[in-house]
Amino acid sequence: YKQANIVILHKSLADDFEKFCHGNDGPLPLLYRSKPGDWKCPSLSSDSDIRTDCLLYRIYEHGACTGSVKSLKEYSQQLKDMVTFYLGCSFSFEKAVQNAGIPIRNIEQKCNVSMYKTAVPCYSVSTFCCNLVVTMRPIPESKLEAAALATAELKDAHGAPIHMGDPGLLGIQDLSKPDYGDPVRLHPGDIPVFWACGVTGVEAVINCRAPLAFTHSPGCMFITDLKNDNVTVRSSREVLQVHCISHDPLHYSIVSAEAAQKIKNLETLIGTDPGERGIIHLLCKDQLLKACLSISHAQSVLITTGFPTHFTFEPPEENDGPPGALAIAAMLQALEKEVAIVTDQRAMNLNKKIIEEAVQLGILKRPVPVLSYQRESADSALKFLCENGNPGRPRFDHLVAIERAGMAADGNYYNARKNNIKHLVDPIDELFLAAQTIPGVATTGVGDGGNELGMGKVKEAVKKHIKNGDVIACDVEADFTIVAGVSNWGGYAIACALYILNTCEIHDRYLRKAVGFPQLSKKTVWLSALPSVTKEEKLLKTLVQHGVRSGKTASLEMEVDGLPFYNTHSLMIEKLL
Repeated sequence: YKQANIVILHKSLADDFEKFCHGNDGPLPLLYRSKPGDWKCPSLSSDSDIRTDCLLYRIYEHGACTGSVKSLKEYSQQLKDMVTFYLGCSFSFEKAVQNAGIPIRNIEQKCNVSMYKTAVPCYSVSTFCCNLVVTMRPIPESKLEAAALATAELKDAHGAPIHMGDPGLLGIQDLSKPDYGDPVRLHPGDIPVFWACGVTGVEAVINCRAPLAFTHSPGCMFITDLKNDNVTVRSSREVLQVHCISHDPLHYSIVSAEAAQKIKNLETLIGTDPGERGIIHLLCKDQLLKACLSISHAQSVLITTGFPTHFTFEPPEENDGPPGALAIAAMLQALEKEVAIVTDQRAMNLNKKIIEEAVQLGILKRPVPVLSYQRESADSALKFLCENGNPGRPRFDHLVAIERAGMAADGNYYNARKNNIKHLVDPIDELFLAAQTIPGVATTGVGDGGNELGMGKVKEAVKKHIKNGDVIACDVEADFTIVAGVSNWGGYAIACALYILNTCEIHDRYLRKAVGFPQLSKKTVWLSALPSVTKEEKLLKTLVQHGVRSGKTASLEMEVDGLPFYNTHSLMIEKLL
C-alpha cells in the first residue's frame, strides 16, 4: 500500500508550504492537503483519523523537537486551526523494486531505511528553506538501471533516484551515521543509491520555527488504502539508462533512452572519414555520450586547443580545433558553467583576438579567459589545476582537449607528416596527466589522427593503422576519447549532445536532484548557443584573416583539413543540428 509522510502546520503557513512542495516535488510529492481541522483524507483512505493513524508522531515547537506521542487527540483543539499535508514516501516503491528482482537491504536486515541530510539546497519559499534529505538503499551494481526504471514512474513515491555513487558528492560524510533511521550495511558489489525523501518536510518545519507543528516520526508513516500499481508501459523518452561517468569518486548518471540514442547518432555522423586517414580503426563506442554526461555534471571546464602543424609559417596554427573549442565554450556559457581556455604562451594574443571577434559575431555571449601553462616545478600542474595545489580543491572538474598537439612516447610532438614541432608546444599534456591523480577531475580528448592530446587510449590502433603512427601517436590518455573525421566536428557534436542532455527531462531532474523547477525554460538560450553554418562560416573567415591555415594543405581558403567548408563542413553542421 502507498504510504505517506505527514506534516501538520498552522493554516497561516499552509499556502507557503504547498508552494514549497510544488517547488521541490521530488522530496515532497503532495498527495493530499486537508482543510483546517479536517482529520480525514477521503482520496487516500475511506475511514482515517490523522490524530491516531500514525504509529508515532513528533511535536515541534519553535523549530525544536519537544517530544514524541502515539496519539494527537490531546491536541484536538489546536488541530482545528491546522492543515495536514500527506506527502509521498519511498516505502511505497519498495515492492516495485522487489518485483524487479532487486534486494532491499533494509528489509533483509530488518531495520529502518537510512536517511541523511545533504548539502543540496531546496527551492525556498518564504520561511520554508532547508537542504534536501535523502534515503539510501544499497543496490548491486548490475541492478542499478533496473532500480531506476522500477521507481522512475512512481512520482508519488519520489520517482527515480537523484544520485548513484559516492555519498560525498551529496555532502554526506559517513554512511554508517544516518541522520534519521538506521544504518544499513552494504554487501560487496553494492552501490549506494539515493532517493529524495519526504523527511525533507521535517527539516523545513524545523527551519521555519513554527510555534507548533507535528510530523510523523521517520519510519512511522500514514498507510493509505491505495495499492502500488506498477506502471510498465513506457516510451523511449521515459525509458532510462544508467552510465558510469567516474570511478574516483564513483558516480553514475541517468539519461533517457531517446536522448542517449540521439547522441549515439551524432557519434556515428562525426565518425565518417572524408580524409581517408583510417580513423575507423580508432573509433570508441559511446564515448561522446559518456564524456558529455560527465561535462553536464561539471561546474567548471578547461578547454585546450592549438596544433602548430605549419612550423614554417606565422602563425603556425591550423584552423581545425579553435572552431570546435569555441562551439563547446558557447554551449557551456549558455548552460551557466565556468569555462576557460589554456593554450601556448606564444599564441595567447592570437587566441584573445579570435575570442574577441567571436563575441562580436555572436558566437560567444562573453569573452572566455585565455590562460597559459608553463612547467616551473614538479608540482606546477597541480598548482595550476587546484587552489594552493590542494587536490581536494580543484579549480576545474573537466578538461577538454580538441585538436591539441599531443606528446608522443619519446617526449616530442609531431604533426601528421612526422615533423617534430616540440619547440612550438607548451607542456599542457602535464595538466591531463595531473588530472588523473585528482579525484573528481575528468578529461576528454577529441582528435582525428591519433597525434592529438588525449588519444593515448587508442595509441596501439594509431601505430597500426595511421600513417606514421609508430612515431606520431600521442601517449597521453584521456578518460573519454572522441574520434571524428575532423576534430571540429567533435566539438560541434559535444555542443549538440550537451543541448540534448539538458533538454532531456530525466537527465535534467537528476542534475538538479529533483529540487527546484525544470530548466527547460532556458531552452531558447541553449538553442541560440548551438553552432550554425552561418556562425562557423564567419568564424572560419576570421581565422583566415588572421593567417590561420588549413591543416593538410596550408591553404588560406575556406577549407579545414583540406576539405572545403561549403558542401563538406557546412553539410556536417546541418546533419548534426
